[in-house]
Order: sequence, then C-alpha cells, then structure tokens
Amino acid sequence: MPAGGRPTVRSRRLGAALKRYRQAAKLDQQDSAEVIASSAAKISRIESGHVSARVIDVRLLLDAYGVKDPEVRARLEELAKGSKKRGWWLEHAAHLRPDYLDHIALEDDATYIREWQPVLIPGLLQTSAYAEASITAGPNYVDPERVAQLVKVRLARQVQIEPGGTSYAVILWEPVILHPLLNDEIHREQLSAILEVGKRQNVTVQVLPFSAGVLAGTTSAFSSFSFDSDPSVEAVTMENLRGTSILEDPQDLVAYANAFDLLRSAALGPDESARLIRRVLRSSEEDAK
Repeated sequence: MPAGGRPTVRSRRLGAALKRYRQAAKLDQQDSAEVIASSAAKISRIESGHVSARVIDVRLLLDAYGVKDPEVRARLEELAKGSKKRGWWLEHAAHLRPDYLDHIALEDDATYIREWQPVLIPGLLQTSAYAEASITAGPNYVDPERVAQLVKVRLARQVQIEPGGTSYAVILWEPVILHPLLNDEIHREQLSAILEVGKRQNVTVQVLPFSAGVLAGTTSAFSSFSFDSDPSVEAVTMENLRGTSILEDPQDLVAYANAFDLLRSAALGPDESARLIRRVLRSSEEDAK
C-alpha cells in the first residue's frame, strides 16, 4: 500500500496512466488481472492508486497493452519504484496537511512547473522573512513552532528550481510587485531575491501588467506540473481556504494549460519584467531614505 495508507500522487499518476493504456488496448480489468495472475479487484485498486504496482507488474501490463516507447516505460517504472518512496517532506508530516504533502510530491517529480499568482509571491520564490510574515499574517492562528516548520519546508522546496533543476515559469500580476502586502523592508528584500532567481536559465519570471485588463481575474492562483520531456500539463494544484485541490481530469488540464498560455502571451517579457521590478525596487529604496 502507498505510504501513509492513502493514495499518493505518484501511485495515482501511475494508476491513471495504466488505466489509459489498458482502455486504449481495449482490454477490461479482468484481462489485465490475468496478465499478472491477480484479480480484477487488484487492478481496480492499482488504477485508483490505492495499491502500489510492482515494477514487474508494470512491465507485464505495458507489454500486454502494446506500449513500446522506452521513455514511457521508464517513466512508469520509476513511478512504481517511487510510489512508496519516503520523500524528504515526510519528515515534517506532523506539521503539514496531507494535500500539501501531495503538492510537494508533485513539485519534487516535475520537469516543468508553471505558476500564476495574482496576490502573493509564490512559495518557490519567497525569502525566509516573506514566508514567515505571510504565514503569520494569514486568517488562521498558527503556533510559532509550526510557523518555523512551515518556513523551513517552504525554503527546502526551493531546491527544486536551483540552477540546472526543474524548468520554472511564473507569472505575477503587477500589483504583487507594486504594492507590498507586508512591510516595505521585507518587500524590497523579496524583489531583490526575485531578480536574482530570475537570472537562472531554468527560471522565467514575467509580470502581467494592469493593461491586460480583466484577464488577470479569469482564474485564481494555480500551479501546473509536467513530468517528462514533454511539457504537457499532467496535474494542476489550486490553494483554497480548506487546503490544496489537485486537478487531474484531462479537460481541467487543457483548460489551465490554455489559461497559462493566455496569461503568458499578455505578460511582459522576462527582460521587461525584470526592468519593471528593478524600477519598483529603486523607487522603494529611495522612499526609504
């Protein structure tokens, strides 16, 4: 069974992929069960992510489904190996919601991450001071010990976008840059950090200007993830008052991929965005003198 006795994002992704290939091969669950000398009930639980598929079972099923692409096979075998893997974030599980753990697992596996943020600096870019202030300024009281753990986790997540790491593209609405929601000193430090991270070859930072009009209001903040050399969106997460929602339905994925493309087309280019951030930073520094 997946770690924690509940479907993990890895086991769900593996199960969903196996289900797609089974259906494309026009086989039913009983057909698949015979391939691995098991039951249709086990195939159902594998496809729902409630049971971890063994690597040998994945290989046999892919053979039966006619899946020959070596990249696809390797990726699904890695998911089978990793479905029980204990990620670094589980060390902090006592302080984190299960849905947040799932979000971190998606980040950890992703080859491409795209984010739209119309209100806050996203966690992958936050400084320690910004992270702490944004957590404590939230609508719910958070125990100081838990705040420290949440900040530690948020900063640990940023390893994913270090130079040579995951390809990361983020679009910030202009008010996020212009209007500090926290104090001015924290905001200036945060803008400087964004400029530095934006210099990495694997990171693209763009600002959606006011002139984009109502486009900024078409969707709330979201993150999308791809998991191989193909940048097609395979999962989307959205924050809400109750936690993190994960979208995996193909129609949802297409909708959010299209939304990000529209936002990116209307946003300032990376160089122009950096110039805007530098202007705002200089103006803030001059006002502080």
